[in-house]
Amino acid sequence: MRIGIVTEYYAPSVGGIQEHVRHFAREAHRLGHAVTVVTGAMPDLDGPIPAPHADDPTVIRVGRSFPVYNNGGVGRVSGGPGLSAAVAGVLRAGRFDVVHVHAPLTPVLPLLAIHHATAPVVGTFHTNWRPGALFAVARGALQRYLDRLDAALAVSRACLGALRRFRTDVRIVPNGVDAPWFGAGRPIPWLADGKLNLLFVGRIERRNGLDRMLPVLREVRREVDARLVVVGDGPLLARSRARVPPDLAPHVVFAGRVLDARPDWYASAHVHCAPARIASFGVTLLEAMAAGVPVVASDIDGFREVLRNGVEGELVPPDDAAAWARAIVRLARDRTLAAAYGAAGRRTARRYDWPVVTRRVLGVYRSIGVGG
Repeated sequence: MRIGIVTEYYAPSVGGIQEHVRHFAREAHRLGHAVTVVTGAMPDLDGPIPAPHADDPTVIRVGRSFPVYNNGGVGRVSGGPGLSAAVAGVLRAGRFDVVHVHAPLTPVLPLLAIHHATAPVVGTFHTNWRPGALFAVARGALQRYLDRLDAALAVSRACLGALRRFRTDVRIVPNGVDAPWFGAGRPIPWLADGKLNLLFVGRIERRNGLDRMLPVLREVRREVDARLVVVGDGPLLARSRARVPPDLAPHVVFAGRVLDARPDWYASAHVHCAPARIASFGVTLLEAMAAGVPVVASDIDGFREVLRNGVEGELVPPDDAAAWARAIVRLARDRTLAAAYGAAGRRTARRYDWPVVTRRVLGVYRSIGVGG
């Protein structure tokens, strides 16, 4: 099967959609399908790109992708002269059996792909978003794009809120995780010094809630010798560094962007903390669970679909620093409980392993007459 994937979000940018596309494409390629990713060029990013893999897809870049602030984070939008013709040309030359667009109602590449595609089109929604005034104006036009989808998917029920305002049927196919890879990490020696390691992984932007962890760390340190390890970068990195109080600064580590070594950082953690304000899913929760790390996370939509309170970890009120501290200290003192959460997390993560999720997506293709 020839699969064309169109997305504004791909390497070298980092995030949940990028991971989803890359791993689905890799697994589909391993199963014998020809996969091409169509995305924008990102000259504003000069960070590391994930190491090439034998099963990585062909990548075609059209136009130029620009960063934009949206929904509490930084998104991407492509532009440039001749972009519509370029997308049409790629789809025509690729002779794809199916075109799979990610974040289908966001400009620009997904909408162009839906417009120009002659093959069946599948769209996956990734975002827990709240419609604003622009949505009301564009609703009719967006409905016409939705009507052109042969199948609509969402990674979680949390993504369905705004979609309920449209006429469409949406199937839930979750994000995945490379469970064996995240389960094979090795602790980083300098972090194995007896301190309790609280791990935050994600882009440093408002919706991910890193700022909430400083009062939590202060509370925890009244009971336990703990440090906060921050893995990720983003638009608020410099501001977040500057806002760490002097008394906490020796106990906060900013590791920056980490790609290929992420399993080792999870293996070095005693508790994974996910203090996000809004989430459509819990990819980093799954990564921690695959590594056998107990999780303390905000009790919000998206996270509730991945983590069961009292099974793989604990869900706590997002803004209650004392509740966060109590949960973390409890895990620090009750290693049997922490180990039980970690073991349950490993079992749960296996249900989201990429071979499992990829076969579900391929099943959707078959349900619309693609791939036999």
